[in-house]
Amino acid sequence: MKFVLKGLETPRLRFDLVNPDAFHACMAFFEDDRTHRYWKRSETNPLALGKQWYERQLQRYALDLGGMNLLYEKSGEQLVGWCGLLVQEVDGRTELEIGYSLMPSAWGKGFASEAATAARDVAWKEQYATSLISIIQVNNLPSQKVAMRVGMQRDGNTTYQDNEVYIYRIHAAR
Repeated sequence: MKFVLKGLETPRLRFDLVNPDAFHACMAFFEDDRTHRYWKRSETNPLALGKQWYERQLQRYALDLGGMNLLYEKSGEQLVGWCGLLVQEVDGRTELEIGYSLMPSAWGKGFASEAATAARDVAWKEQYATSLISIIQVNNLPSQKVAMRVGMQRDGNTTYQDNEVYIYRIHAAR
């Protein structure tokens, strides 16, 4: 499975594959309206959203399109969210994205920046791409700040999955 970060660890986090045993814990994310207030979706039922998200990650793994990895806080093994490298089609270009989302209980603790930095570093080490992006809804200031902490800069805007988004980008050092 290309681009998957299973087994990666940071000082506070452990990355793991999406798996059926974690579905119940992940549902807390989909049941909390704060986690998707920036993103327009056609589906609004939390259970359906969770199932769609799970199926999409497993599909990504099978097709070598990366995918989200579950993030566990190493002290206590609590699920705090997910982060991963994802192959995306944006405006007709194939891009490698650093994606991240956290449970509200984990907001403001630096976990997203820590996870995204680790994902960036793996992408550079493995030479997966010469640049990485993050696709962020234009009103999602917390995610924009994470992208900037990882070294990304706003590189444009577009419509992605019916959402107005900014594309943040970082280029590999030469």
